[in-house]
Amino acid sequence: MTTADPAGVGVAGRRAHRDLHFEVEQLYYQEAELLDDGRYADWLEMLADDLDYWMPTRTNRLRRQQAVSVAARGEAAFYDETKDSLAWRIRRFDSGMAWAEDPPSRTRHLVTNVQVRHADPATEPGFGESDLVAKSAFLLYRNRLEREEGVYAGKRTDVLRRLEDGKLLIARREILLDQNVLLAKNISTFF
Repeated sequence: MTTADPAGVGVAGRRAHRDLHFEVEQLYYQEAELLDDGRYADWLEMLADDLDYWMPTRTNRLRRQQAVSVAARGEAAFYDETKDSLAWRIRRFDSGMAWAEDPPSRTRHLVTNVQVRHADPATEPGFGESDLVAKSAFLLYRNRLEREEGVYAGKRTDVLRRLEDGKLLIARREILLDQNVLLAKNISTFF
């Protein structure tokens, strides 16, 4: 994948072609299935080795203060993870020591409103020419035991990286929940 389409017109910053958009949607549907089936080791294979997985907290603010309603890097976050730290969490699930997930939760990930564009390295430092920026909305239903239920809604902004073999990996994920107070007893679910 290059920063020019077949006609030679630059694509940096432009919306992805429908075939590429479809490929990203299928990646998200596969990811949702893996997470819902508890196949976390397989899910890890969809993540880049240098993954940045971040879910900041948010607060209720007046309209004029919305710019500071979401925690900045280095401030409070529900998740601030790497691929290695997510792998550690998953190993802990399998160890029998993660009491909050024994018995495990049942989840259903719904992903919608997918938008895909080509990254623009000129205006987005650290992005590569073949990186994609994908935004999506999600609804995550979680049920555990007889009466524990949780519904999470929000948006994700991902940076997707294509490998030499053509495979797309999630290199960066920012998750922003719509709610600022989580009513669940724990947050041991991946988004």
